[in-house]
Amino acid sequence: MSDQTKQKDSTAILVDAIVKGIYEKKGEEIIVLNLQKINSAVCDYFIVCHGTSRTHAMAVAESVEEEVSKLTGFKPAHREGFANGEWLLLDYLDVVVHVFQEPVRRHFQIEELWADVPMKRLQES
Repeated sequence: MSDQTKQKDSTAILVDAIVKGIYEKKGEEIIVLNLQKINSAVCDYFIVCHGTSRTHAMAVAESVEEEVSKLTGFKPAHREGFANGEWLLLDYLDVVVHVFQEPVRRHFQIEELWADVPMKRLQES
């Protein structure tokens, strides 16, 4: 197995762990943006979701950290937004997770900035 294939496999596992963490705390409107074909992109994927309150958004982000750590052993290289809980960011290098409070997400609409990339909208099954 090539190094590139291993990286794709580990990135796919990371994405699945992040999504599982979001589902665990019922994060809403999960969108996975595939940025792999964008040469200037800082990562391979953006995962965007929101919570209904500060407490909910914080719980979703913390659940993502717990699930990713449990399933992959990875810790975020960088995390932001935990002081106010409006826009929380978890940077796993290949994958960046954005957890918003709903009004903040509606205001910034970051998924619209990447409207021309493959986008997967997930719904809890």
